[in-house]
Amino acid sequence: MSDAPTWYDLLDVSRDASTDEIRAAWKAQIADLEPGDRRFDALNRAAKVLLDPPARDAYDAGLDAEVADDPSPSLVEEGGLLRSALRRSSTSKAASTSGRAAGDVPAWLLAGLGVLAAGLVAATAWTWTSGDEGDDSAAREAQVAAERAVVPVLSYDYETLEADQRAAQALMTGGYREEYDKLFTVLEDNAPQTRTRVTADVIASGIVRAAADRVQVLVFVDRPTTNKLNAEPVVYKDQVTVAMQLVDGEWLVDDLTTSPVQG
Repeated sequence: MSDAPTWYDLLDVSRDASTDEIRAAWKAQIADLEPGDRRFDALNRAAKVLLDPPARDAYDAGLDAEVADDPSPSLVEEGGLLRSALRRSSTSKAASTSGRAAGDVPAWLLAGLGVLAAGLVAATAWTWTSGDEGDDSAAREAQVAAERAVVPVLSYDYETLEADQRAAQALMTGGYREEYDKLFTVLEDNAPQTRTRVTADVIASGIVRAAADRVQVLVFVDRPTTNKLNAEPVVYKDQVTVAMQLVDGEWLVDDLTTSPVQG
């Protein structure tokens, strides 16, 4: 099993902690954090998984999985958690980009996209049929939709929370909307007190893997954030993994996780 910190480690609870213990630990740890704080986001993602029984069961199963069958890092999704995005493959498909000129892309982004192109590989059920132009077109449509959706989903203003929530909800599947609403209640409690404003600027994106009605997109985002302690924006650089689901002809966000860009 990987020695990387788990959601249990982050919340400082044991693997056999009860739901009440996990909820209490989560609330205690976010109590003094600003909504724009990276740890705040990570704690909320941990709570999202561990307070949802099916998601927690899947997560625990992933933690218990033996690495002997695949000694390299693996791509494991558990209740929306992207645990690792690198996997060896001699047939990895290079990720597509959103069409920005290389000269306009910062070095940290080029490095990240290089890792994506070299290391990310689709599971069999996600792989497009090679050379299928129609499928490639659908994947690109999902990629564009993901870029557009990330902005309202990750942005909010303490003065317009209700409108911000509605704008984000319109771009989500029903299942993900329920999860989003649970976490948004935390923002409603904290953002007005801290006067937090968060905007999202898409830098570039790449298709990670795709199937006929589901596409996973990696989006690189800058998140300028202000609050009562920081009048000047503090810019967080994140990579956002977005699962897009085709619903009645429309690509909608079905899951979304963020992690800081390293370097």
